[in-house]
Amino acid sequence: MPGIAEIALAGAPVAGGALLGLAAGNLRGPDIRGTIAKDMDLLQRLPEDQVARRAELQRVIDLRIDGLIAGIDKNRELRELAMSYRGNWRDVVVFLCAILFTIVWWNVDHDRTNWLVMFIVMIMLSVLAGVYAARGIAGGLSGYLRARRSR
Repeated sequence: MPGIAEIALAGAPVAGGALLGLAAGNLRGPDIRGTIAKDMDLLQRLPEDQVARRAELQRVIDLRIDGLIAGIDKNRELRELAMSYRGNWRDVVVFLCAILFTIVWWNVDHDRTNWLVMFIVMIMLSVLAGVYAARGIAGGLSGYLRARRSR
C-alpha cells in the first residue's frame, strides 16, 4: 500500500503542525459575526431601489445567521460529548501518533538490524493505544447517550 504510506509521510508534518497549533490556540475559525455585521452594514448602504440585490444580500445574511446558530448547537453537543468522555484525550492522540509512526517506519530501509523488532513493537503499541482509546470513547459515548435519554 504505497499510497497510504505516501499520504502518511506527506501528512505527518501537517498533522503535527495542526496539533501543535491547536495546543497553542492559534487555529481560529473565520469571524462569522464580523462578516454578518459587515454584510448588514452593506445592506443599509445599498439604495432602496436595488430590490434584487438587497433581497439576495438579506438571504445571504439569513443563511449565515442560521449557520451560526446551527454551529453553536453542534458545538454544545460536541462539548457535552467531550465532557462525558471518561478516558483521556491523550489516548486518542497517542493512538494516532503510533499509527502514523508505524506507517513512517514501514518506509524506512528494511535492511536495518532493528527494523523488524521496532516494527513489531510499533504494531503492538498501536493496538494497545487503540484499545485504550476505544475504551475511553465507548465509555464516553455510553455516558453521553445515557445523559441524552434522561432529559
